[in-house]
Amino acid sequence: MKNVRWTVLVLLLLSILLYALEYIESSSGLQNPQLEGGRTEVEFVDVNADGNIDIISIGDHGSPYVNTQEHGVMVWFGDGAGNWEVYQNGNFGYGGIAAGDLNNDGFMDIGYGMHHNYSGNDFGDSILEAALGDGTGQNWQPWDDGISTGNTNQWGMFCTDLADVNNDGLLDLGANSFGAGDGVHVFTNNGDGTWIQCFGFLGGNSTMDFCFGDVNADGNADFAVAHEYGTVYLGDGGGSFAIADGNLPAGSLVGRKGPSLGDVDNDGDQDLAFCNTGGGIEVWTWEGNSTWTDMSGLLPATGSYQVTQLCDMNIDGFLDVIAFGSGTTRVWLGDGTGYWAADAIFTTPAPGDYGAFRVGADADHNGYPDIAVVAEEGDTWSAINHLRFFKETSAVDSLFVFPVYPRGGEVFRTGSVRFIKWTCAVPAGHASHMKLELSISGLSGPWTTITDSVPDNGRYQFSVPSGINSPTCYIRYTASTSIDTFICTTAAAFTISDGTGIQTGDVRPEGTGSRITVTPSISDTRFSVHVLTSGRGHRRVVIYDRNGNLVRELLRVNGAGDFVVPWDLKDGQGRSVPAGTYFVKMTGIGDGLAAKLIVVD
Repeated sequence: MKNVRWTVLVLLLLSILLYALEYIESSSGLQNPQLEGGRTEVEFVDVNADGNIDIISIGDHGSPYVNTQEHGVMVWFGDGAGNWEVYQNGNFGYGGIAAGDLNNDGFMDIGYGMHHNYSGNDFGDSILEAALGDGTGQNWQPWDDGISTGNTNQWGMFCTDLADVNNDGLLDLGANSFGAGDGVHVFTNNGDGTWIQCFGFLGGNSTMDFCFGDVNADGNADFAVAHEYGTVYLGDGGGSFAIADGNLPAGSLVGRKGPSLGDVDNDGDQDLAFCNTGGGIEVWTWEGNSTWTDMSGLLPATGSYQVTQLCDMNIDGFLDVIAFGSGTTRVWLGDGTGYWAADAIFTTPAPGDYGAFRVGADADHNGYPDIAVVAEEGDTWSAINHLRFFKETSAVDSLFVFPVYPRGGEVFRTGSVRFIKWTCAVPAGHASHMKLELSISGLSGPWTTITDSVPDNGRYQFSVPSGINSPTCYIRYTASTSIDTFICTTAAAFTISDGTGIQTGDVRPEGTGSRITVTPSISDTRFSVHVLTSGRGHRRVVIYDRNGNLVRELLRVNGAGDFVVPWDLKDGQGRSVPAGTYFVKMTGIGDGLAAKLIVVD
C-alpha cells in the first residue's frame, strides 16, 4: 500500500540555517557541440515530456557553422541525473529562445530571435520566429506568418519570452533587440500560424535580456527589458504597454543590465532585480503607481556582475538573488524584508565573460533549483564559450513537493493561460507524476482536477477557466510514485477574475503576512517554533508526522499575534517521539503554512 502524506504547504525547509547550499557540476554532454563566443540564451524545459528537464538554445556567435558545429535549434536532452545528449535541427542561430505550447495541442513549441538568419527556407530566415514541435524535441514546423519588426536594417533580435498578453488563451511572443537599432517588439498569436504586432519600437541600445511577468498584480502580462529606453513596461491586457520605471535609479546607455522579475516580499506583485552601472546588484519592490522601494540591503553595491535571477533556491518561501559576472556565480538568500545572506558561490575558468545564465529548474529531482552558465574560458586571445550545468547537492530522503507559482496574492485572468510551477524531491530509483487540482473556495474545496498523471517536470501550462471571480483560489499538488504520495497546496490564496472589482497593485489576501519558522531544523532535544499570524479568525498550530498523524497541538490563536513556543519532542500524552521527519503546521482562515523539522537520535 502506498504511503500517503498530506500537508497544506511545506513552506520552510530550514536546514539551510545549519548547512549552506552547495552545487556540483553536472555537464556531461554539454560540450557537444563546442561553442564559440558572444551572447546566447538557454532555457530549461521538458521538451519531450519525459519528466526530465532539457536545455534548449539556438547558440552563440558560432551558430550556424561559424568555427563550430553549432546550428539551428539545439536541445540537450536530460536524463534526470544531470547528463545530457544534444540534437540539432536548422541552419541559423546566435540568439535567444523561449518554449511553450503555442497552439494548445499538448506539444512544446518555441519562439526565438536571432542575428544569423542564414537559412534558405522559412525555418530560420527571419530575425524573429516561432515554430511548432511534435513532442520529440527534434522536429520543428515554422509557424510565424506576420512576425516582422518593420526595420529594413534587420540587425537582429535576441532574448525572447512567451506570455498571454491579451488573455485570449494563446501564448504571445516578445523579444529584445540584438545590440542596437531593432528595439523591443511584442506579437499576439492568432492561433493559426499568423501573428499581429501589438506593441513595439525601433532604435536604442540594449543588452538583449527580456522577460515577462506581472509587476502590478492585475492579471495582465508585463515585461522587463535591458534597453536604453527603459526597463519595466506594464500591460493593459489588450496588447498595449506603458513604461513604469518611475523612481528607479538611472541605467546605462544600454539599460539596466540583467533584469529579472519575482515576488520578493510575498505581496502578490512582482519586483525587479538588476545589475547597476557599477556592476553591483539592486532589488526594488513595486509599490504601485510607478513607485519603487529599494530593497537591496547589503547586496554588493559595486562589482563585476552582469545578470541577475530571482528564484527560491533554498525553498523556504522567500525569493533569493542569484547573480553572475566574470566567472563567478553567487547566491544571496532572502527573507522577504530586504535582508540578504551571502550563501553559495562557485566559479568557472577565466576570463568568465557572460554568455548566458539560467536558474530555476530541478534537473536531478532533489527538490532544489539548479543553475546553467555560459561563459568564455581560455586565454585572452583564444577564449571560447562553455555551457556548464550545476546541480544542488542535497540528498532526498522522501517524496516532497514545493509549490513555486502561484505563491499567493497573484491574479489570473479568466480565459488566459498561465504557467503553474513546482519542484519535487523524488527518492532515487523512483519515477513520479503529478496531479493538479483547483479550488476557488479556499482550502476546504471542492477541488476540480486541472490535469492528472502529467510528467513531474516542474511546469504545467494552465488554461484558466472562464466564469470565475474568486479571491480564494488554491492549487493542490499531488505527487505520486509507485510507493508514496505527497499532497500540498499553495501557501496563500490567489485570485481568478475576469477583471471585475480587481484593484490594480493592491492584492493582499489574508494569510500572506503569516509565517512559521523553526530553530533549529534538526535537533535531538528541542525546537523553538516562532508563529506570526495576521488577519482575523481562529488558528491551530500542530505537529504531525510524515504519515499525517497528529502528534501534538502546540498553540491556539484567535486573531493576529506573534508567539514563540518550545517543543520538547513530546507528544500529546507526554511520550517522547521517535526520530524521523515531522511538520509543524498552521491551520485556519486564510492560512496554510507548515515547516519541516527532523528529530535525530
